[in-house]
Amino acid sequence: MDLMDINNIKALVQEFDASTLSKLKITSDVFSIELEKNVGTVAAPVMMSAPVASAPVALEAPVSSTPIIVGDSILSPMVGTFYSAPSPDSAPFVKVGDRVKKGQVVAILEAMKIMNELEAEFDCEILEILKSDGQAVEYDMPLYTVKKL
Repeated sequence: MDLMDINNIKALVQEFDASTLSKLKITSDVFSIELEKNVGTVAAPVMMSAPVASAPVALEAPVSSTPIIVGDSILSPMVGTFYSAPSPDSAPFVKVGDRVKKGQVVAILEAMKIMNELEAEFDCEILEILKSDGQAVEYDMPLYTVKKL
């Protein structure tokens, strides 16, 4: 495989995302690609003996980029790009406070130049929209916080 076009890279990323691998590195004369998943494990603290510091050192908790979801949510069924409306000129499919019926389209997810309609899997009320137009989303990433009806 000498050259990789964007479609090959997208397919590779999707395969990697669906696999149990945590790291992948491919190198050739023409290109190099390295993928790594955050597996969510936290290393246990290691106790070390060291000279006592004259001033206390504050330890900060790691900052998570994943929002904490309280309640139910509508998740992305695939890796792709999130769109809240059928076109840039159109009104969004749903707004905060809207009541949605099962099967109603709530967003479009673009994957490999194909526009996929995302339908609600249950009746619900939209509490929060977690993604903005054009934002990349991953498999099982929360898109909306909702209250089941």
